[in-house]
Amino acid sequence: MTATQPSQENEMETKIRRMAEESLDVKRRFFDRSSADVAEAARLIIAAMRAGGKLLIFGNGGSAADAQHIAAELAFRMGRDRQALPAIALTTDSSLLTAISNDRHFNFVFARQIQALGRKGDVVLAISTSGNSPNVVEAVKQARALEMTTIGLLGNSGGELATLVDLPLIVPHHETPRIQEVHIAISHIICELVEDELCPV
Repeated sequence: MTATQPSQENEMETKIRRMAEESLDVKRRFFDRSSADVAEAARLIIAAMRAGGKLLIFGNGGSAADAQHIAAELAFRMGRDRQALPAIALTTDSSLLTAISNDRHFNFVFARQIQALGRKGDVVLAISTSGNSPNVVEAVKQARALEMTTIGLLGNSGGELATLVDLPLIVPHHETPRIQEVHIAISHIICELVEDELCPV
């Protein structure tokens, strides 16, 4: 072991503790302020599914991965065996995504799928850490035209989507990783609430 290694390890551990504490602090501040809104998001999804509707979820990059994660928790299971719940991530069909992007524009990759799959009574969960992703904005506009309920998992100040969605869940932070960490915590909580209500033990 060289003389510099212990110092480098200490510096890394300090960074780890700082990042973890920052993540915890952002979560605490969000849930202290917005727990009622998270509960309302769960209630909207529960009501839609009880009436025969479904949840459509989408976002870009890490938010696309989150969309798929959420759909898997609902369509398969969160923590126990139970009936499947209708949730679809609009980020998984590579043929459709590339066809729309190549032949029309990437801004419409989600809106076109909303037009094809969405119905009045369904719920959209739009994920954007900036709140300004053009293809997410276009999809929410399409969902509103179809009279679907719209929920936004957003960051920063909420961006354009904060005024477009019916229920904005805004993580007031400027760093994408911290925002996404809160988004997945929100999502897990919503999924568990939906599962417990629709599939009681």
